Amino acid sequence: MKFDTHLFGEVEVNPEQIIEFPQGLISFESNKRFMLIHEAEPGENPVSYTLQSLDDRTLALQIIDPAALGLVYELELSDAEAQLIKLDKPEDAAVLFVIFKQDDGSTPNLGANLRAPLVLNAEKRLGLQKLMITKPNAPLSNLSNAA
Repeated sequence: MKFDTHLFGEVEVNPEQIIEFPQGLISFESNKRFMLIHEAEPGENPVSYTLQSLDDRTLALQIIDPAALGLVYELELSDAEAQLIKLDKPEDAAVLFVIFKQDDGSTPNLGANLRAPLVLNAEKRLGLQKLMITKPNAPLSNLSNAA
């Protein structure tokens, strides 16, 4: 099927690659269906991806694997969270950060949302956004220079 995005124009969507977030994302609860888009040359592994909503053509979030930033990021899911995304094996989980722009008026910097990571069940193509109550111990101030 085809989908017209704000950033990428018309893209082909393979229904088997749709990622569903049953509860939506924080502040975007009505957006439940997403796809990953990346602009890498064939054979290259992209550093970041665009998580494009299939419910709102204008909603697209940049996401990144913590490992790409040199971080080992672990979190614990409750039984209810694991059930929500049908996660039976921890190795099927992928944790990703949403990247955001901090603009203090001089130089724009990029940051990663450590307090609300995305957790994807890669096998079942289900995800959730986990709001962390305590602050993670991994300070990041500027990702603009990250690899």
